[in-house]
Amino acid sequence: MQIPKRYSDLTKEELIQEINDLTNQARKAEQMDMINELEVILRKKTMAQSYLLDPSEFIPGEQYELIEEPGVVFAITYMNGIFAWGYKSTSEEEIGIPISLLKKPGKM
Repeated sequence: MQIPKRYSDLTKEELIQEINDLTNQARKAEQMDMINELEVILRKKTMAQSYLLDPSEFIPGEQYELIEEPGVVFAITYMNGIFAWGYKSTSEEEIGIPISLLKKPGKM
């Protein structure tokens, strides 16, 4: 049995293929009303999408909007790989968020 590669070891093309595969899996899980499976697949897709982004473009001290929570701002305190650590405008708890879930305010 072949051990699957880590997302960090995949090429850009392999990541894109993985994201496409996960999108298809998510569609099937949704059609079959497998909510728990769907959530796992969507989290995997989020992680894979994060590896397509450049973590150096996410700057500690700056604020970003959360894609999954429109109107909620996330202030980055530090970066660790593809995770931005910081605080939501709605909470005082420090959390880590994959960078694919962040966007600059005002950008689509």
